[in-house]
Amino acid sequence: MVGVAINAFEASFDAQGNVTGWQSDFYIALNHIAPFKPLDFPLLATAETGNPRPGNWVGFLFQNTAAPYVLPNMKVTTKHIEQGIFRSSHLRSPGRIENSFANESFMDELAAAAKADPAEFRLKHLSDPRALDVMKAVMKASNWQTRLGPNPASTQGNIAKGRGISYVRYNNAITYIATVAEVEVNRTTGQITVTRVCVAHDCGQIANPDGVINQVEGGVIQTVSRTLMEEVKWTGNRVTSVDWASYQILRFPDVPKVITTLIDRPGQPVWGAGEQAPTTVPAAIANAVYEAIGVRLRTIPFTPASVKLAISQAPKAA
Repeated sequence: MVGVAINAFEASFDAQGNVTGWQSDFYIALNHIAPFKPLDFPLLATAETGNPRPGNWVGFLFQNTAAPYVLPNMKVTTKHIEQGIFRSSHLRSPGRIENSFANESFMDELAAAAKADPAEFRLKHLSDPRALDVMKAVMKASNWQTRLGPNPASTQGNIAKGRGISYVRYNNAITYIATVAEVEVNRTTGQITVTRVCVAHDCGQIANPDGVINQVEGGVIQTVSRTLMEEVKWTGNRVTSVDWASYQILRFPDVPKVITTLIDRPGQPVWGAGEQAPTTVPAAIANAVYEAIGVRLRTIPFTPASVKLAISQAPKAA
C-alpha cells in the first residue's frame, strides 16, 4: 500500500529478559474519495474516466499488526486515518509489509535492550515448530554468528558491515518466512549497500520449487529497491517523482545475492509465495544497519540523506 503508517510501541521484561507485555498502536491511512465509504476506494482507471466505481476493500491493512511471538500479554490497536496525503493503492504485500517492518524493528530493539542475540531472542519467544524451523534454517544458511549488539569491529575505513534478521508468518496464519540481510554502510555518505539476503521459506507443499524460488528472489530484489531508494516526492500541489530519473529504482549492479532455502511440507496445505518474502526485507535491512553502525532507522526509504540524519541525531556514547 502506498501511503503513510505511523506506529507506537512499548513493552516490558521480566528479570530473565523475557518479554512479558507488548502494546502497539497502528495508525493506518484509508484514503477514500467521496462519495465512497471509508473502506472503499475507486480504481484509478475508472476515476480518470470521470465515472469512478468502488474498488477493492482495504480493511485487510490491519494484517500482521499482531506480533508473531508467544507473549503472555499483548494489546494491539489499529486506528484508521480517514484522509491521508496521497491516494493509496495496492503494492506488493499491502499493509503487511509496513506492519511487519514495525514489529520486527521493535523486536530487534527489545533484543538489544535485553542484551541478547536478536536471532536467539526471537527463538526464545517462538513455540511453533515450523516457525522454529525457518529461523534455524536461515541462521544456518547465513552462517549466523551470535552477537549481543553492534559490531564495531566490522568497520573498515568508512565502511561498516552488519547483518540483521527478521521473521514473519504471513497474516499470522499461512506462510512462514525468516530473512537475514547483510549490508555495508558508508558512514561518510550514508549509502547502504545490501550485499546478500538469505531467506528460509515454508509455504506448505511445494509443487514447483523453481517457481517459488523465482517468486522469493523477485520479491526480495523489488523490496530492497523500495527500502533503499523508492520515494515519492512532491511540491505543494503536485508529485514530482514522475519518471525513472526522478523515481529511482535498484539497478543491476546493486542487486544483492539472494540465497533461498525452501522447506517443503508434503501433504500440507499449499500457501502463497508471491507477497510473503517482501514482508521481512525492510526490517532485516534496518536491523543490519543497526548492527553495522548502532543507529536505528525507522522511516523508509533509507536514503543516504536519511541515514546521515539518523547518524547525526543518534545519542553519543558516554
